[in-house]
Amino acid sequence: MSGRATTTPAPDQGAGLKKTLTTPLLYFFILGDVLGAGVYVLVGQVAAKSGGAVWVPLVLALLLSLLTAASYAELATKYPRAGGASHYATLAYGPFAGFLAGFCMLAAGIVSVAALARGFAGEYLGAFVSLPVVLVAAVFLCALALLNARGISESTRANVAATLVEVGGLLLVIGLGAWLFLRGDGDAGRLVHLGTADSGAVAGVLAGTVLAYYSFVGFETSVNVAEETRDPRRSYPRALFGALVTAGAVYALVGIVASVAVPTDTLAGSSGPLLEVVREAGGVPPKLFSAIALVAVANGALLTGIMSSRLAYGMARDGLLPHVLTRVLPGRGTPWASIAATTVLSFLLALTGDVETLASTLVLLLLVVFFLVNTAVLVLRRDRDAPPHFRAYTVLPVLGALSCVVLATQVEAAVWVRGLIVLAVGVVLGAVAAVHRRKAAR
Repeated sequence: MSGRATTTPAPDQGAGLKKTLTTPLLYFFILGDVLGAGVYVLVGQVAAKSGGAVWVPLVLALLLSLLTAASYAELATKYPRAGGASHYATLAYGPFAGFLAGFCMLAAGIVSVAALARGFAGEYLGAFVSLPVVLVAAVFLCALALLNARGISESTRANVAATLVEVGGLLLVIGLGAWLFLRGDGDAGRLVHLGTADSGAVAGVLAGTVLAYYSFVGFETSVNVAEETRDPRRSYPRALFGALVTAGAVYALVGIVASVAVPTDTLAGSSGPLLEVVREAGGVPPKLFSAIALVAVANGALLTGIMSSRLAYGMARDGLLPHVLTRVLPGRGTPWASIAATTVLSFLLALTGDVETLASTLVLLLLVVFFLVNTAVLVLRRDRDAPPHFRAYTVLPVLGALSCVVLATQVEAAVWVRGLIVLAVGVVLGAVAAVHRRKAAR
């Protein structure tokens, strides 16, 4: 899964962000983005779609993610600057496509926070207290918004620490599942059960892969720190592929032990599926693991909320969204208007769908972004003046684009309705922004 990298050192990009990230720090940064809340919440829903062989859609989702990651690796090392998919789509197809990519990223972030808010209100919280989902989602999102507005100073060391906590919880699940199997409990036969009573093996695996894909998204935000990496041409591909493979290995092991330890129907019906493994294995207080899971979910929602609010602020500053979203708190310098707007939208979405529906909506929006990125790689190869960079084998972006189309065909009709509404809003706002640009250019 490697491409061909040129050997000439990349030239200095000039003044800009300070280049401080080494390959290990970038690896942990990406791993922290990828490895987190999704698997804590969605393993049960994946089992409901694919049957007992939960590990199969997780591995397939990893392979499909690596295809698109190869495109990101080429573009991030070719154009190492903040902006990500929106910047690449603009270079390849113009400002309208760039706006649409940025808008889909923004919408996906808002949907993700909504899904995590509902996940936070599930059985992990239920280990401590039973409260209405609406109340929990409201308090949870308000707390995150206040913390976001207060101002959060993060360092790569703090990110490493948070990543280790989340990984520790998943390794605990793997260890407990292995212990349960070695003592003679569990059922390894479930590992080869593909499909359910409602779907065949192929359809079940593909439907499960759509949900499993949610657990791997997050790597796309790492392109925004390529500009701060000391040698992005070498460090970024290594860190990106290394982090994805690490996350994939952990996820596959989690899927295996969850399937062996817990009956598929029980797993599919739980909003805290990994807690079921802890209960079956024993030896660890369920409340302890629930606390770890809640921290993972909250951390994922906070990081995504920060990204969404800053993206909304940046788009508003560029005239792509209403100017009111550029308002900041005096003294704090945080974009309170964007934080408030994205929080309200996340809350409304949390009220209109379950975790599975919201996760599928996010995946659909990101499939649009990933299709644009995969095809942009091929279009931008006409640029002969780019500095030396990582180059993916041509077949990888082609397969990446095709994989987006295949996964999109597996998204349920109700999710497509939600996604098309969001895309329609993006198209309208993009057209308005284009009119404003033409007027400003006169």
